[in-house]
Amino acid sequence: MSNPTVVQVNDLSKRFVIRKEKSLKERVVNFGRSNLHKEDFWALRDVNIAIESGTTVGLIGPNGSGKSTLLKMIGGILQPTTGTVQVRGRMAALLELGAGFHPDLTGRENVYLNASILGLSTAQIDRYFDAIVDFSGIEPFIDTQVKFYSSGMYVRLAFSVAVHVDPDLLLVDEVLAVGDEPFQRKCMDRIRQFQTEGRTIVLVTHGLDQVAELCDRAIVLEHGVVKADGAPRDALRVLRTDFDQIRADELQRERADTSAQGAEARPSARIVSAQVLQDGQPVDTISVGTPITIRVTLEAADPLESWILGFGFDSAGGQTIYGTNSKLLKVALPTVVGTASFDFDVPQARLGEGAYTVHGAIADASGAEIHRLREAARVHVTTPGTEIGFVHLGATLAATPV
Repeated sequence: MSNPTVVQVNDLSKRFVIRKEKSLKERVVNFGRSNLHKEDFWALRDVNIAIESGTTVGLIGPNGSGKSTLLKMIGGILQPTTGTVQVRGRMAALLELGAGFHPDLTGRENVYLNASILGLSTAQIDRYFDAIVDFSGIEPFIDTQVKFYSSGMYVRLAFSVAVHVDPDLLLVDEVLAVGDEPFQRKCMDRIRQFQTEGRTIVLVTHGLDQVAELCDRAIVLEHGVVKADGAPRDALRVLRTDFDQIRADELQRERADTSAQGAEARPSARIVSAQVLQDGQPVDTISVGTPITIRVTLEAADPLESWILGFGFDSAGGQTIYGTNSKLLKVALPTVVGTASFDFDVPQARLGEGAYTVHGAIADASGAEIHRLREAARVHVTTPGTEIGFVHLGATLAATPV
């Protein structure tokens, strides 16, 4: 039996009108012809999403893809142009810095104001107040007007209120990136506690490692359209492919601009493949601690001089867990034109149990990347099953106390 649906989004679209007039005078002059001086911008187009109770969903995508707009529509801050959004249960939202706070009120007064907006009675707020202030860590400033708070203090107090109103659904935008590292760890601990309690969380973040670690599901938005919806590793693969294409297009434009200006352009080259070899043969499964060779093949249309070649292992979530290159290894590479292959020898592959991908990359002498090929190879590492994590340390335990 599946869990009940907490958020149901049907055929959701959101349009904003962008006006081109820069002043009131221009609006008056262009009155009656205003349609010629404005254009429609569709932040979301025909979005359909169902989020079940107890799941943690990450909304990811490039800047301007519609992530925060969708979160605000789920939170009821924005109304749809077409379509519907249905939400069940008590909801708490952290959508932007200071949202729900009045700058002229003190922190204490804003706790009562914000918590009452989120549905708590005065008696309930009285009961939770000390815990809210203690979690926020800003007790010395609780009776100071919040307009004098730093951005970190805003976030501390807002998050503390949100997680103490006993929400069924928690909406979190990128605001957590403002807090310091100890507070971010505290927030992550509370989010994990919510997960064990079966609460539903929807978060917008550019921290893709957080998505891989925390989320059961990830939704990729691009130009207001859902491009991928599924397991985090699959969604992150789609997003990183998009980012790589965007970067490739930028590099191509930079080369064209440099050429047009008569300046010296970076050479044109790309990684063709990477292979994991044992005894000279390609493999897709290895045992921990065994020797392997990573063979990276590249193709250079222009001569590569004073260049850098590197490779790395990435986790299933796309996090780089190991990387090295010719510069770090203090190896000077020869000038290359056309196709060439280079071998990185790894005497002991001390990776933890699991599936990994291998990337290859080329950079110029300054370290500026020329090309990177993600997921150039895949390999599964097997271990005796005595450890977890990305590294193999071979730890042992003495049976007698010391």
